[in-house]
Amino acid sequence: MKLYTKGGDGGETDLRGGRRVPKDDIRIAAYGDLDELNATIGMAVAALDDDTTIGSLRDVQNRLFDLGAALMADAAKDDDPVVSSDDVTTLESWIDAASAELSELKNFILPGGTEAAARLHLARTVCRRAERTLVSLGGMTAIPGHAIQYVNRLSDLLFALARLANARASVADVPWQHTKP
Repeated sequence: MKLYTKGGDGGETDLRGGRRVPKDDIRIAAYGDLDELNATIGMAVAALDDDTTIGSLRDVQNRLFDLGAALMADAAKDDDPVVSSDDVTTLESWIDAASAELSELKNFILPGGTEAAARLHLARTVCRRAERTLVSLGGMTAIPGHAIQYVNRLSDLLFALARLANARASVADVPWQHTKP
């Protein structure tokens, strides 16, 4: 199978189902943002050495791929079981487990620290953009149920995991200091 089809050379692409849409269609933007999120999570995984966290993030990557595939359908359904309330609850349990190892957060922190933490923070920001795009798409058409909630909770997980990566490496989070003009 060739990697190129030349079908998108005119600025359009196919949805699953055959309809062609411009490459800047909001549906294409939404699954493109999820694809970018998946790639940034893959970059974070490459810097991690904790098998439990890696396994959790691999599960997330598979779910994001499933969600992106569902969005590629000509008409995604809001009752599509790509992500469920149980999946959201799973993310919450992972957030709680990570948070149990962390000191209480008393102020905003700057993204960074260890390489793994910095990559997780980057994934978090891409996740927030993907969430915004999903909200825009959901305002125009049906999207799989729990998709926005899942992606919202995922950004919280990525934040908690970034802090955890720093804590486990004994690297302090750097508090934000407001600069005054």
